[in-house]
Amino acid sequence: MATGASGPAEPLRQHFTSELQQLGLQVEVMAIRVGDALRSAREVLATGDEALADRVVAGDDEIDSMHVSLTERCYDLIRRESPVAADLRLVVSVLRILEELERIGDLALRVVKAAPDHDALVRHPEVVATLLRMAEVAVESFDCALEAWSTRDPAHAEDLSRRDAVMDEHYLALTERLVGLSGPDAAHVAITAVLVGRSLERIADHAVVIGERLGYLLTGDTRYLASEVR
Repeated sequence: MATGASGPAEPLRQHFTSELQQLGLQVEVMAIRVGDALRSAREVLATGDEALADRVVAGDDEIDSMHVSLTERCYDLIRRESPVAADLRLVVSVLRILEELERIGDLALRVVKAAPDHDALVRHPEVVATLLRMAEVAVESFDCALEAWSTRDPAHAEDLSRRDAVMDEHYLALTERLVGLSGPDAAHVAITAVLVGRSLERIADHAVVIGERLGYLLTGDTRYLASEVR
């Protein structure tokens, strides 16, 4: 009798597990799209390629659509399955990571939209060099966060804080260089560089949130959520 009672629930549970696995894979697909946009942003920053910048802007619609679709799917899973414990942590963590990915995509857009100012920026090589170092750290941080999420390996997540500290050092160096700018285009370059630099710094911050969310997912310890309120 007990076996018969538990039988119908088992296929339902397997179906829910399969849906969670598919959800995780689709989040990774969205993350790949965001990563492509971020790498393109780094390339635009280095070259001023406005055609590439336009492609990044056009591709953001797909990222936004995936964000909306996957968010709706998460809410539907919660409504239909009423998950508890680890499954609930997974779904709510996915919801948060979707937000972080969408924000990183938007910040990459801010970087590529500075493409028309590339000629002005390159007249100040130290400023451009600092921004490119920041772009490299942003890409590395994002890749580290994605690897942590894909492998469920907290060791990758722990490395994000170190990278974030390096980013903060670069941003401080950028502001110091901007204070010393001179010439007729100094104000314009400073405004553009601050916008780009701040966007790159925030990308690293969002990568840290993804890593911290993994810590919460694996342990249930709410202390991992502290990074989300800064």
